[in-house]
Amino acid sequence: MPYFDAASAAPLHPVARQALLAALDEGWADPARLYREGRRARLLLDAAREAAAEAVGCRPDELVFTSSGTTAVHAGIAGALSGRRRVGRHLAHSAVEHSSVLHAAAAHETAGGSRTEVPVDRFGAVDPSAFGGALQADTALACLQSANHEVGTEQPVAEVAALCAEAGVPLLVDAAQSLGWGPVPAGWSLLTASAHKWGGPAGVGLLAVRKGTRFSPQGPAGERESGRAPGFENLPAIVAAAASLRAVRDGAAAEAVRLRALVDRIRSVVAERVPDVEVVGDPVRRLPHLVTFSCLYVDGETLLHELDRREFSVSSGSSCTSSTLTPSHVLKAMGVLSEGNVRVSLPPGTAGADVDRFLEVLPELVAEVRERLGAPVSAPPSPAPAASLVVDALGRRCPIPVIELAKVIGEVAVGATVTVLADDEAARLDIPAWCEMRGQEYVGEEPADRGSAYVVRRLS
Repeated sequence: MPYFDAASAAPLHPVARQALLAALDEGWADPARLYREGRRARLLLDAAREAAAEAVGCRPDELVFTSSGTTAVHAGIAGALSGRRRVGRHLAHSAVEHSSVLHAAAAHETAGGSRTEVPVDRFGAVDPSAFGGALQADTALACLQSANHEVGTEQPVAEVAALCAEAGVPLLVDAAQSLGWGPVPAGWSLLTASAHKWGGPAGVGLLAVRKGTRFSPQGPAGERESGRAPGFENLPAIVAAAASLRAVRDGAAAEAVRLRALVDRIRSVVAERVPDVEVVGDPVRRLPHLVTFSCLYVDGETLLHELDRREFSVSSGSSCTSSTLTPSHVLKAMGVLSEGNVRVSLPPGTAGADVDRFLEVLPELVAEVRERLGAPVSAPPSPAPAASLVVDALGRRCPIPVIELAKVIGEVAVGATVTVLADDEAARLDIPAWCEMRGQEYVGEEPADRGSAYVVRRLS
């Protein structure tokens, strides 16, 4: 069964499996003890730290292992903010950071701190000058991911790092998605990553803090991992994580070329074979293995289930797959279509034949889902167009509000409006996206007794 969700968790690398099994036999003892078994465990831990530090591009004594990438992010943000509390309590971060960063930022704000969320363009990238403008005299920390986990867009880390250095603000880079593909550009002060993103075992994160960065670990003090990651080290998993990171990086250049060609094929063929689709993310400055696209008039949850029945494992940022009915914060920040969203992230070793079969199956499934939902087909304009219409889509989930809009837009005169009443959060994103795809004018959102009223003017 083709597994196309490496951005969530990559399959365990063979080297990780071998190292894990070996370390279970050799690295079970306490590495803090001085007897023979403890010394053996300490040698394994030191070797793993050196290998991981080499991949990260830092000194071994600057890197600690945590219980997850999320733990690394939370510890890094809390420690840096506390270490620079005399400077101020302001935090700057992009609008498309991983949820672990956003949750930490929200907790900081609840505790009395302040934050600035830097917007992104339609590709999902920040403007370095805009990020620099968000840095204030009281900014204690800035956060920017190296590459986005949902659309693959690489961020201008080097440019932002230079602006942070000029302002005297440390930069934390979440490198979870990119570290397996290569080192992060220089200039960062703190870096986090997660082993299961590159084929290591789950439950191992990395936190690197450059010497000279003011840092005060939060929570009860611990004796291990420089006091920054409490608890007994999961040594077998750490050894496996470091071994697999080195193995993955050794073959990253060649595999990146191969997977980029497969992703380029997906980007082009999906746009050719699937009508009304929006391929999102930067087409050039992106991770080599990841592509995301959104299909108009499609229920994302149904599409994922149908792909699963055809033995394809993919992910989605569509609100149709979320019990909260809230579209992905990444797609929302980008201002792109969220309904029918599919994220394909290819693990190393993906066969071209599997990608070809995916591209054969997808158009048929999208057409079936659209037909099931009663999506509109091209129809001649109404002979007696109305001056305006109101569509009541209250209580109906995406993509129904957009489908109902598309069905009636031809029934109003050019220059007239259609008002869609909807209480699904996704409508706020998908109706403007539909207007852009269809060449119609999105007038705006107005208050309504329930939900919101979205006004669209027919231009053609």
